[in-house]
Amino acid sequence: MPKLYLRTFGCQMNEYDSAKIADVLGAAEGLEPAATPEDADVIVLNTCSVREKAEDKVFADLGRLRGLKRARPDLMIAVGGCVASQEGSAIIERAPFVDVVFGPQTLHRLPQLLERRRASGEPQVDISFPLIEKFDSLPAPREAGGNAGARAFVSIMEGCSKYCSFCVVPYTRGEEVSRPFEDVIAEIAALGVPEVTLLGQNVNAWRGTIGGAPADFAELLHFVCELPVQRVRYTTSHPREFTQRLIDAHGSLPKLAPHVHLPVQSGADRVLAAMKRGYTALEYRSIVRRLRRARPGISVGSDFIVGFPGESEADFAATLALARELELDDSYVFIYSPRPGTPAADLPDDLSREEKTNRLQRLQAQIESQADAIAGRMVGGVETVLVEGHSAKNATELAGRTGNNRVVNFAGDAALIGRFADVRITERKRHSLRGEIAA
Repeated sequence: MPKLYLRTFGCQMNEYDSAKIADVLGAAEGLEPAATPEDADVIVLNTCSVREKAEDKVFADLGRLRGLKRARPDLMIAVGGCVASQEGSAIIERAPFVDVVFGPQTLHRLPQLLERRRASGEPQVDISFPLIEKFDSLPAPREAGGNAGARAFVSIMEGCSKYCSFCVVPYTRGEEVSRPFEDVIAEIAALGVPEVTLLGQNVNAWRGTIGGAPADFAELLHFVCELPVQRVRYTTSHPREFTQRLIDAHGSLPKLAPHVHLPVQSGADRVLAAMKRGYTALEYRSIVRRLRRARPGISVGSDFIVGFPGESEADFAATLALARELELDDSYVFIYSPRPGTPAADLPDDLSREEKTNRLQRLQAQIESQADAIAGRMVGGVETVLVEGHSAKNATELAGRTGNNRVVNFAGDAALIGRFADVRITERKRHSLRGEIAA
């Protein structure tokens, strides 16, 4: 049986795309997963270019594969994702042993690209943006989201039209394109999983037509929550698209998880303007406050970039204040890294690496403290937990995820895997919770 080794870099969107790559190659070529590159007949690197030195990491991986290709010329090596979209034919120039380069929107063409490579002996590159053709060409998934039937990811839109000054996504994934309402509903209905996560670079920018009438993301959520799923999540949302209708949906749809990931990036208006985010810190505060009025107890996490060009100590203090005032939950904090071709890459940047690292550590420490306090308040309460499998550290126990996205380990019957269970939280750990089945 031919084997596929697939390595994924980056975010949940890439994880979703990797699952689809496995489905496409499984259907077209009968490829089964390989445990190591040495066992594979096809190797695919699904890359991400959002963070610093992403290209270097990809070429380092390719360097390790060079010997395999030399020893086995029939081995096919493909590079996909955002680095592929950004670099294109330059990947072949730097690593001539690569057979195929494909973009996020052309992953469905991978079998044809491999076939043309084998027939012609020439490397194949396809990094075009054929709108939603990708979704129309994908086979049914062999396994729901790769999560053993517990939860699944469903991409509802692709690309980004916001053009933040620091971000490469619009250039590597193209403009925002929404999947048709009927296609989204049909995919979710066919999955048969208790929890679904809707995905998009700006997921709440989804727009479509329902019953002949224009519809927004909030309207879509109402229909998704009518399906036989028990919990609905979405990521990643953008403050510019976080409408009052979406806030109201959190108050009226109990199936929506009590957790929102809403990137703010900075608490300083001057920095937000330089980032071209399109909102102020006050507007962000207003969204979170209205969201918590609509859904008391909802958890809000965020993304932050520290050390953006021109960020002063006062700007950073404003970021600390915003995170503290809104008691933001577990969040991602990154040091700014210039991405090739973005406007911010040309901005003067006089802040030292040491100071950027210091700010990163200060913000991370504050966020971790806030997240720990939120976890502490959960002790003694009962949480509805989706049981995803056995505990990573103790195979005799189970592990699940709460509505506010925390992992809970507890003793229980394996028959609970793939189902929801009420779990009483008994203890908080550094990065997880402990619990027991509630009576």
